Amino acid sequence: MKKALLFFITLLAAQIFFSCSKTYEEKGSPAYIKEINYWHRKRIENLKKENGWLNLAGLYWLKRGENKFGTDKTNDVIFPEGKAPGLIGVFNLSDSIVTVKIENGVDVTCNGKNVSELKLKNDTQDNPTVLQYGSLRWFIIKRGDKYGVRLRDLDSPLLKSFDDIDTYPINSDWRIEAHLEPYNPAKKILVPNILGMVDTALVKNAIVFVKDGVTCKIDPLEEGNKYFIIFADKTSGKETYGAGRFLYADKPDSTGKLFVDFNKAYNPPCSFTKFATCPLPPKQNHLMMEVTAGEKKYGHGEE
Repeated sequence: MKKALLFFITLLAAQIFFSCSKTYEEKGSPAYIKEINYWHRKRIENLKKENGWLNLAGLYWLKRGENKFGTDKTNDVIFPEGKAPGLIGVFNLSDSIVTVKIENGVDVTCNGKNVSELKLKNDTQDNPTVLQYGSLRWFIIKRGDKYGVRLRDLDSPLLKSFDDIDTYPINSDWRIEAHLEPYNPAKKILVPNILGMVDTALVKNAIVFVKDGVTCKIDPLEEGNKYFIIFADKTSGKETYGAGRFLYADKPDSTGKLFVDFNKAYNPPCSFTKFATCPLPPKQNHLMMEVTAGEKKYGHGEE
């Protein structure tokens, strides 16, 4: 009796395991699979570059007036210990202008030239000012009416330990032909970010497609000749990053065709570092399906 019961329990557990297990197979022409693999390799290379996301080492919001910065704990902005002098200098935030004054004898450079005092361009302006000391690089970012210092460390531990990002097998079924559905007039949407701020954007068209009999409608942001899509789906917080993923799609070609390729869906910077400021999917971009394509969660992932 006990052996029969044990056998039944083992069989039931196996059935549950295999029924819950999901298998995904690679599908697509050799040329298409080669294209997506190349895209993924370039994605990894870009993450590792000096202006990539893996070397972020700090994000410090400035208060109005003077902000002393350096590695000393008494500063307003405290850089990582052992990476720079105790006092590097002072940032001054006045209205929308940020200036910096460097302490005498501290060799901070900008474009290879030593800096003593300088007005700093932020990341919303052309050619933002990047300052350098040793392995550290920093510049000013603007988010809403807030100004902050984004710090990079070219010797970042994450940069050294990072290898790759797990992905679903490439599947050409997730390269989906879509069409535009115009908004007349343009639709104003709310785009929240991970800081709790909410931006507004005007959307001229929705992207509409059908997958497995389900009609999906996404509001994209326009960036030049591309659409930028911030989306979540039923894998979010499970197999993929909890705060959604990003995706670019080319605008319609000369024949009027538009494709959304979820094999190129990728994790936002916030999945790698707490020092990024990521937009979150608008409510209407939460898809009622599992998008089993593109990047999965990095490491243990953030929910």
